[in-house]
Amino acid sequence: MPSTLLAKPNINNLLSSTAMALCSAFCPRISTNFRPKPFSSFPSKPLLSLSFKVFSSQATDASSQDKFSGRVGFLGLGIMGSPMALNLIKAGCDVIVWNRTKSKCDPLISLGAKYSSSPEEVAANCDVTFAMLADPESAIDVACGKNGAVSGMGPGKGYVDVSTVDVATSKLINEHIKARGALFLEAPVSGSKKPAEDGQLIFLTAGKKSLYELVSPLLDILGKSRFYLGKVGNGAAMKLVVNMIMGSMMASFSEGILLSKKVGLDPSVLVEVVSQGAISAPMYSLKGPSMVKSQYPTAFPLKHQQKDLRLALGLAESVSQSTPIAAAANELYKVAKSYGLSDEDFSAVIEALKAKSQDTA
Repeated sequence: MPSTLLAKPNINNLLSSTAMALCSAFCPRISTNFRPKPFSSFPSKPLLSLSFKVFSSQATDASSQDKFSGRVGFLGLGIMGSPMALNLIKAGCDVIVWNRTKSKCDPLISLGAKYSSSPEEVAANCDVTFAMLADPESAIDVACGKNGAVSGMGPGKGYVDVSTVDVATSKLINEHIKARGALFLEAPVSGSKKPAEDGQLIFLTAGKKSLYELVSPLLDILGKSRFYLGKVGNGAAMKLVVNMIMGSMMASFSEGILLSKKVGLDPSVLVEVVSQGAISAPMYSLKGPSMVKSQYPTAFPLKHQQKDLRLALGLAESVSQSTPIAAAANELYKVAKSYGLSDEDFSAVIEALKAKSQDTA
């Protein structure tokens, strides 16, 4: 999207704001009248002390060798959830889907998925339920709200939240799942639309080890590697740190592209140079050519990157860790959002820099 088509709010005022707020949410009282029978029981293996170990999709551990035979629920069919659910269906899994907008379920239903009208109904009829929601508020509402998944949980069932949320949200959902006698695993993913389509995601899991072992075959369908990080909250924290780094990298990369052009260099050559040097990263070679052309096909929406930066800054504040670079990047993404770029790819943050340069010219 060319910057000349964008409205121009007062950049200086926008950039001067440094307010950061953590999401807060409330789970309503959960009804205990509805207690569905479990469809299967989880293995009674003892919890292990294993932490921070990576397993690839080709790992030889026993759990990845076994096929998951239960019924799988999937809540949230957006840019990430839809291809993930599709890969489960292609692998032969018995999948029940739900989404706020039912029409997003239709392509998967045509390929063999079943549909349920609420998260509660999905959870009640599945052994394991996955959730991929946009933000902490949505994650809490779908899990704990009216007709939420928690109300359909019970002993012998598991809930795997693959959303990117803050630590407090993950712990809150965990407590409500545990209160129903069910198991919880947080498993946020590193990767965007294409890795989700190709089954090349990286899972950052934490929570009940027995549930992790049970769903490992499903994670291996969806991803190329998986980390078990221990207690609930560690997965959320790791994902926020990763996305904080990514957002800052993209902001700096955007500055480099614009500076190279301003001094008479070919930014396309810059992208090639960067891709061959010590600072090479797949993100640069993947996004760079489109950024040079002011094109931002959405793989990871800019609004989600800004949300993750906000949550990461809140996490840093909670432990008194200074993160000035990430804070500056967050303000830049907020400016980009003010230009109506929320649903563009996060690489569109370069447009905020273009506008700022024009304002100071």
